[in-house]
Amino acid sequence: MYFCSVNLESMLKIFESKTIKALDRYTIEYEPVTSIDLVERAATAFVREYSRHFTKQNRVTVFAGHGSNGADALAIARLLAEDGYRVKVCLIDPARRLSPEGELNRARLLAVPNALFVEVTGDEDFTPPVLSAHDVVIDGLFGSGLNRPLEKGYAMLTEYINRSGAKVVSIDIPSGLFGEDNGTNSPQGIVRANHTYTFEFPKLAFFLPENAVYTGKWKVLPVGIHPTVVEQTETPYYMLTDDDVSGLIRPRETFAHKGVFGHALLIAGSRGKMGAAVLAASACLRSGAGLLTVHLPLRGETALQTSVPEAMLSLDANEDVVSERPGLNTYDAIGAGPGLGTQPASQAMLKSLLTAAEKPMVLDADALNILSSNREWISLLPPRTLLTPHPKEFDRLFGNCTSGYERLHKAMDAAMEHELIIVLKGACSAICTPEGKVYINVTGNPGMATAGSGDVLTGILLGLLAQGYPPGTAAQIGVYLHGLAGNLAAADGSEESMIAGDIIRMLGKAFKLQKEESMDNAI
Repeated sequence: MYFCSVNLESMLKIFESKTIKALDRYTIEYEPVTSIDLVERAATAFVREYSRHFTKQNRVTVFAGHGSNGADALAIARLLAEDGYRVKVCLIDPARRLSPEGELNRARLLAVPNALFVEVTGDEDFTPPVLSAHDVVIDGLFGSGLNRPLEKGYAMLTEYINRSGAKVVSIDIPSGLFGEDNGTNSPQGIVRANHTYTFEFPKLAFFLPENAVYTGKWKVLPVGIHPTVVEQTETPYYMLTDDDVSGLIRPRETFAHKGVFGHALLIAGSRGKMGAAVLAASACLRSGAGLLTVHLPLRGETALQTSVPEAMLSLDANEDVVSERPGLNTYDAIGAGPGLGTQPASQAMLKSLLTAAEKPMVLDADALNILSSNREWISLLPPRTLLTPHPKEFDRLFGNCTSGYERLHKAMDAAMEHELIIVLKGACSAICTPEGKVYINVTGNPGMATAGSGDVLTGILLGLLAQGYPPGTAAQIGVYLHGLAGNLAAADGSEESMIAGDIIRMLGKAFKLQKEESMDNAI
């Protein structure tokens, strides 16, 4: 068997908002660079990206607040105006608390003759500019340091922006959105952006489903935060990238044989659900397992032998459900759950499996449903077992959650408490480890929200486990490649027409792309 480790420092870190401020301060002190120059870097990066997507035919209205986000907004407005964009700026500074960087950028902006400028101070009435669907709003009212809901005039302004129909581009984070937990926030006081250009690091809130309506499409823009402090500052959150995953996939030796790549056991299928076993089996073999045995009901023999002739079969005595645990000594990894059903005989089989298993294991679908009805069995799971629940399956296992943030942190706690690796599936699947780390995946697309997609992921993970990848590494590679194959399938056809088999069909290309990435990095 082979083993490989993960270099955490190579991954894109996700920091909490309070930490990002400390990183900025360190950069200013030790690069060294002035705070106003750091603002200029951010503004330049923003304008460069903005100009790739919006022409000078669009009128631009910039809303700037009194804090650091407002300073960025004033600098952005100046750069756009100097470049020939039609720009109107509304600086909202009711208490006259403009930051030093804001004051300087305000003065710089006023020196640009073609920029229209309105400043709102005190208790005066403010009539916002008329906006239309042809206009662009650049939102720079508040940044990621906000920790209480917007109210009064600010809430009214965000509602006005949201109702306007204009395209909205937020600076760093949509105004009103908290960087992490928005459980106490007010939805009416959050700008709904079409695009968010964030600086250096994505915010944790961007990966949570409840916030997609606010962030729109987001992109990380580098601004040159000091690499030393980034490397030295700890965080539990990481975002998987091409470089990370390509560095984890091992090359194959010339004289390797099928025995080197492991023998996987898949326990799956029941009457009416044999397709789940077929999908998982095919994905397992497409992921590189040397050998695969599928244990399934007697009725499933023809379906499996016909659809996946490369797999060997272990047939249960029961025609319709899996009722027996096969012997385990021959196998290097075990997967259970796709199409299994939750009949009493299958429940008894699963308990026997959990009690006897000593090999790396992945559980999904009905195996998780059985566990949720027998929560005391969670203590029987071998250390570092992979669980792959979607949100409802997770809630049935570990308790109801009211938000993606709560669910993520409950998954982190459960992974540490029970020494499990939990893959919380979704648009941004999160891999939670016993060490308290979270690896967030961003490959994939809505076309993968289709029957059997989860069975394919189970098969991929099983195939990687059989090859000797440690469970945490298998999860990172498997989840990333599953999403990448889905992206390739969508590009080849469409999101609407995608079926789970298309993901399997594109697995080879996904592996190939990652191997090419690895070769490029080695040059």
